[in-house]
Amino acid sequence: MNRSVFALIALALAVAVPAMAAEIVPQSREQIRLSFAPVARQVAPAVVNIYTRRVVRASASPIFSDPFFRRFFGDVHGLPQDRVQRSLGSGVLIGADGTVVTNHHVIKDADEVTVVLSDRREFEARIVGSDEHTDLAVLKISAKGETFPTLPLGDSDQLEVGDLVLAIGNPFGVGQTVTQGIVSALARTNVGVSDFRSFIQTDASINPGNSGGALVDMNGRLIGINSAIYSRDGGSNGIGFAIPTALVRTVVAGLSKGGKVVRPWLGAATQAVTADLAQALGLPRPVGVLVSSVSRDSPAARAGLRDGDVITGVNGREVDDPEGLRFRLATLDLGGEARLSVLRSGGERSFAVRLVAPPEDPPRDRSEISGRNPFSGAVLVNINPALADEIGLESTLTGVMVLEIRPGSVAHRLGLQPGDRILRINDRPVVSVADARRLLSGELARWTLTINRNGQTLTQVIEG
Repeated sequence: MNRSVFALIALALAVAVPAMAAEIVPQSREQIRLSFAPVARQVAPAVVNIYTRRVVRASASPIFSDPFFRRFFGDVHGLPQDRVQRSLGSGVLIGADGTVVTNHHVIKDADEVTVVLSDRREFEARIVGSDEHTDLAVLKISAKGETFPTLPLGDSDQLEVGDLVLAIGNPFGVGQTVTQGIVSALARTNVGVSDFRSFIQTDASINPGNSGGALVDMNGRLIGINSAIYSRDGGSNGIGFAIPTALVRTVVAGLSKGGKVVRPWLGAATQAVTADLAQALGLPRPVGVLVSSVSRDSPAARAGLRDGDVITGVNGREVDDPEGLRFRLATLDLGGEARLSVLRSGGERSFAVRLVAPPEDPPRDRSEISGRNPFSGAVLVNINPALADEIGLESTLTGVMVLEIRPGSVAHRLGLQPGDRILRINDRPVVSVADARRLLSGELARWTLTINRNGQTLTQVIEG
């Protein structure tokens, strides 16, 4: 094909598809030979390797340290020894002061964290904060008089399916690697690697060790933190997921300020709109999320939301399921307002919701139960919105929950589990920890417990 034919194609595209003027396909052999090297060279210094070290304490029978035993048998060799677990991942320098963002699962339970720059310099890192629910963590490295290279944060909300991206990280520990692909999907919410799911999906090769690394656009801006892959054998199958910078920005700000992320509280339970629900609600197609209940005195209630409303957007951004709604709210800062687009009675409405922290109401009243009763050894708490946010529960839940179980306790032997919600004790309702303590204060020969576990109501009768 000669140059005149290329010119005719380019002219036809410009006339027939004027909207594509800013983003067009290659129109010459010279354009096909273009390289991503300038972008890779620009961003690579800000992408780091992360090595973690964790000492796993070995347990041995107390008899081996007993002086009587040692008197007759001496020091016994071959006892269980502490072992060191090492793992690797990637991270991104987002602050010239040495602020690094990575995945929570990269540094989870680490005793030591080492950050290695692209120029092979090593720094011991301090964990500023880590948020398991979003799978993000913030580290800090420092060197006297050092200004570190950084990656500017881009706007992940401006991405479109088909945009070119580069993934940079340390796969399999082989060293810094750059792979190229496109954005193959947006707002993926069915990937269970965090509680706030709205991932960028890409076909750029992402492998173990890439976690925490950078997903960048063609302007050299960070638009996602590589977090997970879909794989049957541990290798890349062309389906990788990155946490959008829309969420990274707010989580990093929260962790950097106080080591804790506080997300806005809506105070409404929601569910996905299925095809059957859409038909029952008179909707032309499944869209948005259905409000199934609204907590009293919550931001949703004060804004005027009601049961049966269908939320279709937050600040002009569409939401298609409860996970998408949670994600959108989690990207917003406390103290402001969010504008919710809502369908009600066949019409479209807009509601302004105040963005406030989930309250500690009622107080948790954390209590460890003792005595001769089935909950002996269990730690009980009142469920409130703040606790629900911390452990990933539905924000409208109330009542009493088992928070912890002491190993070997009566509660442990009876099979009670953290997360169990106590509904009734001896057929009497349990509304608060005070109710539970009162109902468990006696010594009875027979106990009847009713709990909710993972949405199922279970009743257990205990004799003796």
